Amino acid sequence: MIERKEMKQRMSRAVIHNDTIYLCGQVAKDSTKDITEQTATMLEKVDELLNNYGSDRESILSATIYIKTMDDFAEMNAVWDNWIPEGHAPARACVEASMAREELLVEISVIAAVTRK
Repeated sequence: MIERKEMKQRMSRAVIHNDTIYLCGQVAKDSTKDITEQTATMLEKVDELLNNYGSDRESILSATIYIKTMDDFAEMNAVWDNWIPEGHAPARACVEASMAREELLVEISVIAAVTRK
């Protein structure tokens, strides 16, 4: 069974299939902030979605991070490193990418195991 959560015409915020949750791309709550704040609030949104749908950051299997410029890589990683629990680092990719809106500096797509129902 496939469950689509918070579905709109173009996408769902989360899709659950076979005890795996797929989150759509998450961006900062306030795109006027710097890379550190954008990364922190983006990860807060990931936490909220994972919690809402039966998972948590310790259960992240894979993360793909899209960053506007690699000049911000170290600052983004500092926030990431403090957010991800020690011993629970997922498979991860980080690529420099054009963003959907000019002011966005970072976006993340996450796949996680569902650990509670």
